Amino acid sequence: MLCICIYRVFDKIKIQTLFEGQHFYWQIGGFLVHVQVLITSWVVIAILLVSAILVILNLQTIPTFGQNLFEYVLEFIRDVSKTYIGEEYGPWIPFIGTLFLFIFVSNWSRAFLPWKIIHLFKNKEA
Repeated sequence: MLCICIYRVFDKIKIQTLFEGQHFYWQIGGFLVHVQVLITSWVVIAILLVSAILVILNLQTIPTFGQNLFEYVLEFIRDVSKTYIGEEYGPWIPFIGTLFLFIFVSNWSRAFLPWKIIHLFKNKEA
């Protein structure tokens, strides 16, 4: 009986609209590109590049907050790589570090960046 009541509640809510939302696509060449993913990826790349450039431009012998943060992240990536790959971890650090930083900043960008205020025009084919 409880299952029937729950089904009726969800049937009235139109649950697909709650989870799907509105998605925007652009036709670029022969490909259909998800616009929010494209913009989010480029914003994350810009955040990572700007933060790295700002830290590298002003290197000091007594490390600043940015230098300490980058050093901590690099040591974390080295330790994780060494633990799971073994002693031959050196060549893998740039690849693992890039993946880790991109995924980490992408996940946190949802919490800190106001994506709801970005309104894109809707493609009529979507």
